[in-house]
Order: sequence, then structure tokens, then C-alpha cells
Amino acid sequence: MNIARVLYPVQVLGPGKRLGIWLAGCPRRCRGCSNSELWEKQEQYEIPLDGLMKLLQPILQRADMDGIIITGGDPFFQAEELFLLLKALQSYTEDILVYTGYQMQEISKGTPAMRDCLKYIGVLIDGPYVAEENNGCHLRGSANQKIYYLKPKLQARYEAYMAAGPNRIQNFAVADGIVSVGIHTRNFQKELAEAARKRGVIIGE
Repeated sequence: MNIARVLYPVQVLGPGKRLGIWLAGCPRRCRGCSNSELWEKQEQYEIPLDGLMKLLQPILQRADMDGIIITGGDPFFQAEELFLLLKALQSYTEDILVYTGYQMQEISKGTPAMRDCLKYIGVLIDGPYVAEENNGCHLRGSANQKIYYLKPKLQARYEAYMAAGPNRIQNFAVADGIVSVGIHTRNFQKELAEAARKRGVIIGE
């Protein structure tokens, strides 16, 4: 699998403390994407499933882990690998939230691996990011995206989370800088660059 980053605890993409897994590779290249650095797969991100699961074990076994997020990139761009990952993770929690640029109709009519992924996903948020429709809607980058509760028992939990307040941003310090996680506003990158410039920091392309 091509895995760009693993973060914990993510507390801004669904209820509770969540394990976040970011896959690299996305053919859509949506304008204004907040994770454009993950459009391309990279050789250094390759890791076998057993190696990834070994890496994740200390988090998966934590009593305070409330769920999992899988995003990217686009996880369904690696559908066969995604299916194996979901199958391995489902014994730890039913609350697996997956973001994808594919629409549900495309997935349900897609390859066997794409369809099989749906068996193990708790909540799916589908559809490409459309900058013009980024209006602060809960858990979604843009209003065209839809939330599917594939495990209906999770719906009340997510609705309570969304009712508690607007989208938030969470920053993680990593070896090569800062990773900003969450649903960003339409002008986030411009606003960030301007705020940094005022402090004497130039953010490159």
C-alpha cells in the first residue's frame, strides 16, 4: 500500500479520538484540494499490509481509540489494498470513516474490490471536492459530498458530533513540519500564506 501518513489522536474528523490513515494517490486533482501533496504515489510510502498493521498495533489496542479515518489522496484509487486494510481493521472497530472522490453509484457499480470495501466501512463520505461549494458543511469539504451511514447504528453518534459545533482544525507536528488536519475553509491556503508572511515566513508552492 502507498501510505503517506498515520496520525493519532485525530479529533476533528468524526466523534472521539480517531486513528487517521492517509493513502497517497489520487487522479482527480480537484482545484483547491487541501491535500494536493498526496496526489502522487511515492515509492518511499510503500508498505506491506502486515508491516502497516504491526505499526498500527499500539494505537489499535488503546482503550481510548474511538474510531478510524481513512482518507488521502483517494483510498479507492487503491481499492484492492483498501479492501484488505478494511478487512484487517474491522475487528478493532465498526466506526471506520472513509473519504473518497468517487460517488457511491460509481463504487457500487465498480470493481469487485470497490464493492467489497463497502462491507467494512461504517461511514462513507463521497464525491469530488468542489471549491465553490465549500460552505462549512459538517464533516464535508464541499456541499455536493454526501454522508452514507453504511452501519446505521453510527448515525446518531455522528449527528451528535456535528450538532456540537462547526468544523475545527487540528495541527500535528511531524518530522518535516506541520500537518493541518480537518475540513479547511475555501481560502485556507491563501489565509495561511498571508498570516505566515506577516510573521516573516514564506510558504512555497
